[in-house]
Amino acid sequence: MTQIQVGPPPPRSHARLWISTLLLIVYSAFVLLVTMWPQPEQLEFDSIAGRVLRALHNLGVPERFDYNELEFAANIGMFVPLGFLLGLALARKAWWVAIFLLPAFSGAIELTQGIALDERVSTVLDVLANTIGGYTGLLLAMILRAMIHARDRTMIERELWERRAAAAELQRQNAARAVARASQPAPHAQAQAWAEEPDPVTRVLDADFWETGDAPTVRIPT
Repeated sequence: MTQIQVGPPPPRSHARLWISTLLLIVYSAFVLLVTMWPQPEQLEFDSIAGRVLRALHNLGVPERFDYNELEFAANIGMFVPLGFLLGLALARKAWWVAIFLLPAFSGAIELTQGIALDERVSTVLDVLANTIGGYTGLLLAMILRAMIHARDRTMIERELWERRAAAAELQRQNAARAVARASQPAPHAQAQAWAEEPDPVTRVLDADFWETGDAPTVRIPT
């Protein structure tokens, strides 16, 4: 059998890491801007919250859903993208780091608000809401990455199956030709060329094999 040359591994794609890290930095800056603005009335939170509450009440949300509940829900929603992007930016085996980073980030924000910003209200309830939102986003990121990983494994296994099927077809064709050659004498040079013909498995594993048009047609079950 001809020796198979493996060669260097292909380079890894870092698109997910760079894109998710960039978006994480941008969104973290947005969260810090919103939560650390010294004069929250300039951000018009109260007027926005009033309009949102009126819209929710018109849609049938009970009147007991008031500003405090809306603020708690907003704190959850604000950290969902943060946890999602952090889950995408971290390595797959280091996802657990986000379990500590998310509440630590929220706790640092609330601590700074309580110490340095007089017009801000710092509560443990905000840390709880932020942590719930961050963990929700982290869970969504882990589910997405698991789905993509499973899809990639399926595609790789199918590609390997197709190559094994092609190798088996080549072996069958070579065996049929060998039987045909055995029934009739062949010139010495032609026999030597047949003897030097590459092994079918080696041919299938060769990257150029799939671009030459020599690959046999194999029926793929659906």
